[in-house]
Amino acid sequence: MIHVSGNVIDSETRCTHYHSELDIIAIKFYCCDTYYPCYQCHEESGCGDHKVWPTERFDKKAVLCGCCGHELTVNEYLGCNSKCPSCGAGFNPGCQLHRELYFE
Repeated sequence: MIHVSGNVIDSETRCTHYHSELDIIAIKFYCCDTYYPCYQCHEESGCGDHKVWPTERFDKKAVLCGCCGHELTVNEYLGCNSKCPSCGAGFNPGCQLHRELYFE
């Protein structure tokens, strides 16, 4: 299993900030190459060099399904209609509201 840093509260990558039934993804932050459940967990880690995924790197694996452990590329995640392409688990569609915090 891939390690997810931050205030993780269960085995499906939910954290103290986002923990609904659908909050089951973690994002690998481009700046530190580390998975976190959310931008707040990343900020609290003290990275201090926040960088978003550049468009030309959207073919790299950067999103983790907390249900099955499948890693999605940024392009796969952005095109998956809030469902894991591997196991069909639903992702929180509200995450799109924070897209600019993770991706160009």
